[in-house]
Amino acid sequence: MTQSTAPLRIGTRGSPLALFQARTVRARLAAALGVAEDTIELVIIRTSGDAIQDRPLAEVGGKGLFTKEIEEALVGGRIDLAVHSAKDMPTYSQPGLMLTACLEREDPRDVFISHKAKSLAELPQGATLGTASLRRQAIAKRIRSDLRVAPIRGNVETRLRKLADGEVDATILALAGMKRLGLTQHATAIMSAEEFLPAVAQGAIGIEARKDDARTRELLARIDHADTSIAVACERAFLAELDGSCKTPIGGHADISGNTIHFRGLLAHPDGDPSCEHSSSGSRADAIKIGTEAGRAIKRDAPAGLIG
Repeated sequence: MTQSTAPLRIGTRGSPLALFQARTVRARLAAALGVAEDTIELVIIRTSGDAIQDRPLAEVGGKGLFTKEIEEALVGGRIDLAVHSAKDMPTYSQPGLMLTACLEREDPRDVFISHKAKSLAELPQGATLGTASLRRQAIAKRIRSDLRVAPIRGNVETRLRKLADGEVDATILALAGMKRLGLTQHATAIMSAEEFLPAVAQGAIGIEARKDDARTRELLARIDHADTSIAVACERAFLAELDGSCKTPIGGHADISGNTIHFRGLLAHPDGDPSCEHSSSGSRADAIKIGTEAGRAIKRDAPAGLIG
């Protein structure tokens, strides 16, 4: 392997989706380095988010629970890079770490899944929507204020099983995860980003490394997808300005066309109302500025009681 004989160690959660993503990163790195995939080690790390399945994440510390132990292993030198679903990453990395690269983004849209209706609008009055995402809850209730929301946790397969068992009438999942797992046949309807704004960084695989590890960062630069990293940086800047967490329903999506970046952001009450949106466009070179200014605009224009 270039620059060093030491094998790279990739830290990942052990869920089927997390392992698919880690193996994808491993394959890209192996191809870029001209080495066999099995020379790059996968280190499976159980996170607090995996261990706590009986409560919504917002009650026990937010989405950082899916990254905390992996980041600690990275800081401690037990792994060389960490692979995450970028939407699960907290607003700020632990000191000494950085989001170094992203693979090309998969489709960022959400899908509606139900055995009782073809769309959210067609669900029976007072139907139960199963989701642990406050963003999905808020947007769904903007469309259908009568819906009851039941928190369901677990990996994609677990949520589909709970739906099939009749625990809920419908659920909403990320299309990206379903594509990666080969489960798109379960999707009832794909919802456009316009009607159902995705989570910040949804569909992107984020790769984290130590800031002082120049060797690993140089290797990761070889597999980075620039448009995805720029879009994710814009979205995460928006999240950072709003100091977003799992306790706050926030959606944000950046789309790049040539040298132009288009961004739309949303902040909403968990019940869907009140809410505040902002859209803007500009040069891709100003991606972080665009995201930051969108967050400031929402803080300025948000209805009373929506922030703080």
